Amino acid sequence: MAHNANPQSSEAKAPDLLAWHVAQKGQKSFWQKVGAAWHHKDGKGMTLQLETLPINGRIILRHPMDDTNKTGRS
Repeated sequence: MAHNANPQSSEAKAPDLLAWHVAQKGQKSFWQKVGAAWHHKDGKGMTLQLETLPINGRIILRHPMDDTNKTGRS
């Protein structure tokens, strides 16, 4: 049996950034959460995980808002 010198934690790390799809309809912007991103341990990149891939609009990465400041984006 091999010994794992660096066991991975079973705890899920909260994302560093949230991915939002922003669609412009006239003068209004509609935001929909589509994924999340995590910094690599070496600081040289990120992992982006998307739950859906929009075919139009923009994808914006933003820091998650803390629970006390959530207003309308979910």
